[in-house]
Amino acid sequence: MHPGILLVNLGSPASTAVKDVASYLNEFLMDERVIDLPWLGRRILVSGLILTGRPKRSAEAYSKIWGPDGSPLVQISRQLRDQVQLRTELPVELGMRYGEPSILSGLKALRARNADAVRLIPLYPHYAMSSFETVVVKVKQVMAEMGWQVPLSVLPPFYNHPRYIASLVASAQESLKWDYDHVLFSYHGIPLRQVLKVDPTGSHCVNEPEGFPPCCRKPSQAHLYCYRHQVMETTEAFVKAAGIPSDKYSIAFQSRLGRTPWLRPYTDFELPRLAAEGKKKVLILSPSFVSDCLETLEELGIRGVELFTEAGGDELRPVPCMNLHPDWIKTLVDWSEDDKAFASSDKGSPALSSVSGL
Repeated sequence: MHPGILLVNLGSPASTAVKDVASYLNEFLMDERVIDLPWLGRRILVSGLILTGRPKRSAEAYSKIWGPDGSPLVQISRQLRDQVQLRTELPVELGMRYGEPSILSGLKALRARNADAVRLIPLYPHYAMSSFETVVVKVKQVMAEMGWQVPLSVLPPFYNHPRYIASLVASAQESLKWDYDHVLFSYHGIPLRQVLKVDPTGSHCVNEPEGFPPCCRKPSQAHLYCYRHQVMETTEAFVKAAGIPSDKYSIAFQSRLGRTPWLRPYTDFELPRLAAEGKKKVLILSPSFVSDCLETLEELGIRGVELFTEAGGDELRPVPCMNLHPDWIKTLVDWSEDDKAFASSDKGSPALSSVSGL
């Protein structure tokens, strides 16, 4: 076999122009796994409410982090693809779930390079409908539309994989040398209803948005899909490996949208609270992102810093994502070349079952 590797990340607008941001947000938010409402309700919400004002605000946010070569996320992802390609003889391509380079362009490039199978690596450590799941669904859909009938296998969520944890700790090592008062792990938030929706037991995950209820620690097949459990596992593995005391870290969730309950506590509530408690020097990590993007560079690195200092904190230091750290690149290369690291998209892995239509 001559498998091809497809790396997939979230994506970015084509530019910081309001019309390009609006186009990107429309594609992103109309994904039924991002806003999991019936099509008509989703269309009314997105067109009638969100797209009336958010594109301008988002365009302003993107303009603060935009580089000479465009989106930081896209540029880092392209460089990551190139670095992995330098270290393996397998063809490696990149696709973005939304925007360009598209998943279609990545798959066409792999086919042109004579790949006879696809090994998909969603660049999301944790399982969620709106990240890992939508990538797998989209790749399968595009391959079907192309009429490209070759085997597809998928790297399962790697939230507690020793290599991921080791890479994460290594990439944060310099930052951890600081004499911090507290470490805040800020994960991308998701609606509580999506945690409950993908629970295959229908009863294990409890309807409680705050923190980590007992169900997160009670063994269950639901943990294969439970974002809340998985971010807890990532955090606990990280602090153990990095030697962070139990009284010097906490977890929060960022980037919420709308008024329905999302996983709590919220990062923009926690930062002022930590400052008020006297935590003057705080490190903030974002383990749900492998590459720096709007959420890390602008939401945390600009607005988060302002929020923390205005509340009385001295310094908030965002820790860069793994980006192009050599350990992370080596991990991706090793996974890419290991057939046993992947699971068939049709069978073989509970994390790729039909729970949410995979």
